[in-house]
Amino acid sequence: MTAIEQVQAQLTAPGQLFEMEEIQVAGTTIRAWKHAPATFRALLETSRFHGEQTFVVYEDQRLTFEEHFLLAATLANRLVDDYGIRKGDRVAIAMRNYPEWIVAFSATLAAGAVAVPLNAWWTRQELEYGLTDSGAKLLIADGERAERLAGGGVPTIVTRADDANWAEVIGEVVPDVTLPDVEVGPDDPATIFYTSGTTGRSKGALGSHRNLGQAPMTVAYALMSSVALGGKDPAEAAAVRRVTLLTVPLFHTTGCFAVLMPTFLTGGQLVLMYKWDPKRALELIEREKITTMSGVPTNAWQLLSHPDFGEHDISSLTAISYGGAPAPPKLLERITELLPNRTPGNGYGMTETTALAVYNSGRNYIAKPESIGLPAAVIDIKVCDPQGVEVPVGQVGELCVRGPIVIMGYWNRPDATAETFVNGWLHTGDLARVDEEGFVYIVDRAKDMVIRGGENVYCAEVEAALFEHAAIDDAAVIGIPDDEMGEQVGAVVRLKPGATATVEELQSFLSERIAKFKVPVRIWFRETELPRNPGGKILKTHLRRETLGL
Repeated sequence: MTAIEQVQAQLTAPGQLFEMEEIQVAGTTIRAWKHAPATFRALLETSRFHGEQTFVVYEDQRLTFEEHFLLAATLANRLVDDYGIRKGDRVAIAMRNYPEWIVAFSATLAAGAVAVPLNAWWTRQELEYGLTDSGAKLLIADGERAERLAGGGVPTIVTRADDANWAEVIGEVVPDVTLPDVEVGPDDPATIFYTSGTTGRSKGALGSHRNLGQAPMTVAYALMSSVALGGKDPAEAAAVRRVTLLTVPLFHTTGCFAVLMPTFLTGGQLVLMYKWDPKRALELIEREKITTMSGVPTNAWQLLSHPDFGEHDISSLTAISYGGAPAPPKLLERITELLPNRTPGNGYGMTETTALAVYNSGRNYIAKPESIGLPAAVIDIKVCDPQGVEVPVGQVGELCVRGPIVIMGYWNRPDATAETFVNGWLHTGDLARVDEEGFVYIVDRAKDMVIRGGENVYCAEVEAALFEHAAIDDAAVIGIPDDEMGEQVGAVVRLKPGATATVEELQSFLSERIAKFKVPVRIWFRETELPRNPGGKILKTHLRRETLGL
């Protein structure tokens, strides 16, 4: 038995925290964490046992677990009594990483409703799409998002604004408040997170309460298995309270499922930032004695590269973990050089897997830095050819995932659901291979998408916006490799005969139609036709080679 197998057997033994059981989900038998919270309501109620320990820190504001529970329970009752929110209704949340985001999310789920976190970077048009597509009955927003959606027709609770009604809506908070009397089960819908699609329209990923309970256990298992493989006692490691700096938005699957939910589960402390700023991050690590920084590779890269890196006491920082985007090869080298004896971790997951599914950390990561690691104990993976047949070890195919963190499907998209979720298996659209020890390597993305600093940019959406310009005859969006952001957005365009346009003109044009992070940082003008296959599809591999030399 290998060391990895021994650790898994030890952690998942009967009676242990990570004991597994077989369950039936949508007609498929899978393994699940036996002791995971069955619903978010159960997780929320359990979190109250952490009492007066600080839960959330934002600037000079601090919120204990007890204070959070009382606020969430009070707001949940207001949603039911004053806004008529019923089980299954959708409540949209559009705001920055404020403590109110967490309270609104908790209250929505406690009321039996479905939380719909919207991307705070979206334009009005994109936000309206999310509201309309989800059929949201209520919007909870900060002042900036509320103003952006003014006149949208959806009742709105507003915070962080001169005309905010948040405090008025919540009213008096009493210590004996209880959660609304709503029956919620593991298979009930809980969340709709909008994710990428090659058609250019975001799809609503529909997650269940089971997903919300299983996801933080998966993160905890990944951490404890890494500790055990490093020769340390998992029980001792678990006794050390984690103070995590959240560097990514809560409306992202990483921020919500891989960071916020585990903080609920373990009773840790979560430190929020108004926006990502590496200098501010260094200050917060020193001030709050941060033990863990979690986000996308860009965050770690910028922190280590900042001129003030050596000016702050960050000795409390024992771990840096990231996922959501390709990790630059030089990043691990920088971490081991500048932060020796720290534990780096690289995770793989998707919105469709409620974040983390595969994890590489500690000595495994150092030994196999190009791998995303091993699947968690409750996760099955296979690599398949285009016909869905599993390929031999070492061969490349599409990565498929099965387990209790795989979501229910796509909101009101039966065709897309049937295509992506087949007999209990999620077809990720990522091309991968698995070595003889079970380590997974992502080779490429089958999906036509650019991941910029952890943000998914759908090429078809940007291309569609480009085609709205009168001068554009043809266009293709490609990813530009970037050490800091992972990838940047680039575009190759062909103008109509006799038409003229500048890079600046096109960028300005796009800025009015799509979020700024989607606007190409480089645009190449091409006189000849873009390369296409016989079916008319642009050969982006050829285009990247011609344009970037890749």
